[in-house]
Amino acid sequence: MASLKDMRVRIASTKATQKITKAMQMVAASKLRRAQSAAEAARPYAEHMDTVLRNIVGSVAGLDAAPALLRGTGSDRVHLLLVCTAERGLCGAFNSAIVRLARDHANKLLAAGKEVKIFCVGRKGYEQLRRLFEKNIIEHIELRSVRTVGFANAEAIAQQVMQLFDKGAFDVCTLFFSRFKSVIAQLPTAQQIIPPVFEAAAGNGAGATYEYEPDEEEILAELLPRNLAVQIFRALLENGASFYGAQMSAMDNATRNAGEMIRKQTLTYNRTRQAMITKELIEIISGAEAL
Repeated sequence: MASLKDMRVRIASTKATQKITKAMQMVAASKLRRAQSAAEAARPYAEHMDTVLRNIVGSVAGLDAAPALLRGTGSDRVHLLLVCTAERGLCGAFNSAIVRLARDHANKLLAAGKEVKIFCVGRKGYEQLRRLFEKNIIEHIELRSVRTVGFANAEAIAQQVMQLFDKGAFDVCTLFFSRFKSVIAQLPTAQQIIPPVFEAAAGNGAGATYEYEPDEEEILAELLPRNLAVQIFRALLENGASFYGAQMSAMDNATRNAGEMIRKQTLTYNRTRQAMITKELIEIISGAEAL
């Protein structure tokens, strides 16, 4: 059995850990509001960009003049998985959920005889994926030095993806990230961005007709690369909000668990101390009676 001193040290250590987890929870809560606002502000722009492209694509579908980013290569043999995760841990299953979705997708493609290449954005995703897919990882970007993720960071990633596409390194690109829903719910999401897959139009605008100036092909040549950067930027912002939400929940659970451990350790300490005092009293009384 541990001595009373060891128990006091253990209780003090648990209390120190509880203070750290509580502080991390409060920091995550303070950063969550800004990250959530940024993610929610990016959604309408990305959705309207998707709507505009869907309307333009409807008038050029099947034309040979359509940009390569829209029509693809005509094959789906080589797949690029763009996996976006966090740079840090202590956020519950946030990183693992994204990696699990990407891993399952990769295994499904490999089982179908496809070639898989992985582009990692974020240290945690890279560390987990390289255990099983080290040979498949062709690029790795860390954003640890970036205090606030901006559009320039997403644009740089999009440029690298487009350079790989122009070189014929892949046929299909799928983006993996976590969509923020609430503090306790983050949804791992897979979105095909090359060639883009557009959601079905809502009923009100399905029959609308548009005229474009300049030509649709010229507009697409400008909008498709920007849409790629916009979707990546949106994914990074969603990841940021999801990370702080997951970290806030994880640190809250850790703080509660530390409090429970402190309660149990204190109870054990008091019982052990009382038993030692009782034993000493019995020894003193027995000695006095013997005299």
